[in-house]
Amino acid sequence: MATEPSANLGQHAPEPPRDRLLRKIKEDNNLPTLGVAISKVVQITSSGEDSVSKLAHFVLSDVGLTQKILRLSNTIQYRTSSGAPVTTISRAIFLLGFNTIKTSAMAMLLVDCFKDKQHAKSVRKELIQALCASIIGREMAQRGRFQNGEEAAVVSLFKNVGRVLVASFDHDLYSRILAMTSKGQTTAAEASAVLLGCSYERFGEMALQEWKIPDIIVQSMAALPSSELKMTSHRGEWLKQVASFSDALAAIVVNSAGADLKAACKSLLLRYGKVLELDAGIMDNMLAKVDSETRQLAKSMDISMPDANAGDVEPLSEKELPSEFLLKAYDPAQMQENERYLSGKPVHARDLLLAGVQDVTQMLAEDQFRLNDLILLVLETLYSSMGFRFATVCLRDLQSARFTARVAVGDQYAERQKGFVFPAQAEADLFHLAMNNNVDLMISDASVPKIQNLLPDWHRQLLPNARSFIVLPLVVQKKPLGLFYADRAVPAEEGVPPDETALIKTLRSQLLAAMLRN
Repeated sequence: MATEPSANLGQHAPEPPRDRLLRKIKEDNNLPTLGVAISKVVQITSSGEDSVSKLAHFVLSDVGLTQKILRLSNTIQYRTSSGAPVTTISRAIFLLGFNTIKTSAMAMLLVDCFKDKQHAKSVRKELIQALCASIIGREMAQRGRFQNGEEAAVVSLFKNVGRVLVASFDHDLYSRILAMTSKGQTTAAEASAVLLGCSYERFGEMALQEWKIPDIIVQSMAALPSSELKMTSHRGEWLKQVASFSDALAAIVVNSAGADLKAACKSLLLRYGKVLELDAGIMDNMLAKVDSETRQLAKSMDISMPDANAGDVEPLSEKELPSEFLLKAYDPAQMQENERYLSGKPVHARDLLLAGVQDVTQMLAEDQFRLNDLILLVLETLYSSMGFRFATVCLRDLQSARFTARVAVGDQYAERQKGFVFPAQAEADLFHLAMNNNVDLMISDASVPKIQNLLPDWHRQLLPNARSFIVLPLVVQKKPLGLFYADRAVPAEEGVPPDETALIKTLRSQLLAAMLRN
């Protein structure tokens, strides 16, 4: 007897929501770039000798990110006691701390990628929760019992990345999951498992694996058991506990207020207090600090943090004045965006140089500073204040008998730093003449034949289109230690006036003084 052909013959099974969403995310042009950028930042650890340099270079390579970090560094939360503005990334790292800048940079990358998506209100709420969780994670890392616990802030930042992605790429699905959980009869993990095909945490893990994020970060995003938690001696398990606690507390901070906030924190303290060594006093102090820092971080990224009591309007405390009565806050990003000469040099370079001198003075006053960090700070000040394309510090290497670029910033800095090497033996070129005579050179037009004749072959090959540059020798007791070099690809007809020259020489003197101390 012949069988009836199946009605479903030749038809494909519908694509599961999880797979459909993952495919959609892979097809988004911005996400691979975001993944690569975040992966780079994650791999920059504070333990490396050149970690500050690597992080500063990464931030400086993105103009928008640079401006946001500087804006954050100049908020009331982080402003220096002297009131001096922070105008360089290296100073921001020194002032706020390596891990604060690192986590903030990742948070800013995440927000920039998603904040303008459709259904921005839901996405914004999830992003603010991620920002808040990262700050909680950073606080936990500082008081944690494990050394090098900086990953705590990173895993906390990405704990809810699954929710961010679903809210961004399938808001209808996000809304249906939210509707199921709002009835109080099911958890987000159960609702997402039914409607998405896996938990939000698992979905976030899949996305981070696509971005090549280190396994320790991905594994720490897994959900904790519902049973009683136990104190662990395993660092990976501790990171998992911190990430879950940070995400849960962040959700409370973003969605609750007043008595509701304290009541919700009590239940959280019962679950996590013992294993993470927390008590009510520690929790209260953390809440006050986290709320303040989250608002500052969100503000620096141009996203408003909702107030649980009054929509998007933040109430003023008794000690605060309405912003209309306050002097306009200094915004270093705005200063650097202001008018420039055709060469790219900021019109008020003097103000930027002066701020840099103050930054260096403050760093020198600290008991502990690393010479490499100070060199980078001085170099970055010159680079950004004068609008240079490329800048480097070249120091004498006694073993190889050569002058070698030690630190560099700007376009193609890594490649150009590698090639910026020349013999220590005196030659009749512009660089040796400057060092041997201890004379500062500020060349406004390098195409002049007299200048061209003094340029060595290695410079012509490495920087063939340098049209204006400065050379500042580093000389102690008539012995050349090295030099500063910075250039532009266009002439600088505006020149360098005496007040700017004096500040540039002050920066050079500060560095020489530090080199003699070390």
